[in-house]
Amino acid sequence: MSSTREMPIVELTAADLPAFCPNQKMPIWNHHPRVFLEVATTGEASCPYCGTRYRLVGAAPAGH
Repeated sequence: MSSTREMPIVELTAADLPAFCPNQKMPIWNHHPRVFLEVATTGEASCPYCGTRYRLVGAAPAGH
């Protein structure tokens, strides 16, 4: 049995940008300082606090 846990993936669209964690769906007891994540250029980013992964689905907004 593996001891590493797979972190959830949150899929975002261009309308959800700018991306930040913790997101609105996370329970209040699980909050940490807000951090903005760059997903428009790379397509994916991980939160440095909790490890939640964010993935951009669809096209990035114009200008990014």
